[in-house]
Amino acid sequence: MSRGVSAILLDAGGVLIFPQPGLLLPALFAAGVFPDVAALERAHYRAMVVQDLAGTPPVAGTWWREYLVGYLAACGVAEDRCRELAIEVAEATAGRAWTHVGTGARSGLRALAALGLPMGVVSNSDGTVQAELRRLGVCYAPGDPGPEERADPPHEGVPVGVVVDSAVAGVAKPDPAIFGIALAALGVPASERVLYVGDSLRYDVTGARAAGLQPVHLDPNGFCPAPDGHGHIRTLAELADAVGSALTARRR
Repeated sequence: MSRGVSAILLDAGGVLIFPQPGLLLPALFAAGVFPDVAALERAHYRAMVVQDLAGTPPVAGTWWREYLVGYLAACGVAEDRCRELAIEVAEATAGRAWTHVGTGARSGLRALAALGLPMGVVSNSDGTVQAELRRLGVCYAPGDPGPEERADPPHEGVPVGVVVDSAVAGVAKPDPAIFGIALAALGVPASERVLYVGDSLRYDVTGARAAGLQPVHLDPNGFCPAPDGHGHIRTLAELADAVGSALTARRR
C-alpha cells in the first residue's frame, strides 16, 4: 500500500454479512452438532475454501446448496449426512439466509469510512443485497433512505458511494466488468491503488486482479489455500489501521 490507496471496494457475503444462525442452527442441532456464532462464521470460511479448490464453480442455481455442503461439514456434520442435509436446508432458506452481520463488521466498516476514501460494495447476489445492507444498518448508497429516514434502525449504517449487485448489474465476479461498474459510479479509475476486499480466491482475488485492482483476502483463520501473491487481513479494522498508517506516512 506504499503507493497509496484511492478507493476501497468490499464484498458483502463473508465480509459484511453471513448466513443467519437462526435459520441454520435447528438443522445443525438435529444433526447433533452445537456450534456457537464464532464457529458458524469460521465454517463460512472453510466452505469458501472448498469452493476455491473445486475444479469448476457450481452450476448456475446450485451455489447455495453446494456452499452448504462444505459449511455443514465444517460445523461437524457427518460427511455422509452433509449433502442430504444441505439440500433440505437450501430449499428451506433460499433467498433469505444472508442476514447475520459479521462480528466486527460494523465497527470495521466505520473505521474504513473514517479514512475518507471512496467506498463501495460489489457482490454476487440475487438482487436483494442493497436493500438488506440498508435494512440491517450496515451501509447505504445514494438514493437509499439514510438511517434518520428509517423507522427504528437497528444501527446507523455507513454511507457508501455504490452497491453493485450482480443480479441487477447483469454481470458477476470474477468478470472484471462488475468492478468497472462500481468504479464508474465512484469516479475512480481502475488501478492497483483500488483495494477489493473479499473472502474468495475464485471470485474475489481472481476478479480483482482481472480488473486491475489490488485484492485483499479477508481470511480471519488463515485458511487461504494459495496465499502467495496477494494480501491478507484478519479483520476490516486491521485494514483500516494499515491504510490509515500508509496515508499518514504519505502526508509527512
